[in-house]
Amino acid sequence: MFNQWKKIAATLSAAALLGMNAGITSAQEHSHAHHGEKPAKLTLDNGKKWATDDNLRQGMEKIRDALEAELPAVHSGKATVEQYRALAEKIDDQIAFVVKNCRLDQKTDATLHLVLADIIAGTESMKAKSGSKARKGAEKIMRALDNYGAYFNHPGWHGITPVH
Repeated sequence: MFNQWKKIAATLSAAALLGMNAGITSAQEHSHAHHGEKPAKLTLDNGKKWATDDNLRQGMEKIRDALEAELPAVHSGKATVEQYRALAEKIDDQIAFVVKNCRLDQKTDATLHLVLADIIAGTESMKAKSGSKARKGAEKIMRALDNYGAYFNHPGWHGITPVH
């Protein structure tokens, strides 16, 4: 099962990097249909946050920092299509890093994939030609990062700091 999740992660990451949103959906649907599982939802690990490793923490911090650096433009509505695409590429690079280097147990990995799927969906939206769709993608990633902080034990983690 662990190897299956790694294969799914690689598929999701490759689909995101290639901009194949349909591939993400079909990979997720295939996984659940093949094993007769219902789509999972975020839960704690017996009431505790899930463990993380150094590579996961590094990748998630870089995703957060990249998004946070663009927040003034996102919130003001001045972020360009090019800025969103460049941000999506930076985030996709970190997703690929996490997928390649993160070493978690099977249940933790499965839960992490729910957060990563939302981040990938957000980067796909940020690659749109529509500024409003791209902004919604950035907002989806912000929520995913909040979920990461709520469900994963990452010492010193802080979510996105809102721009006022």
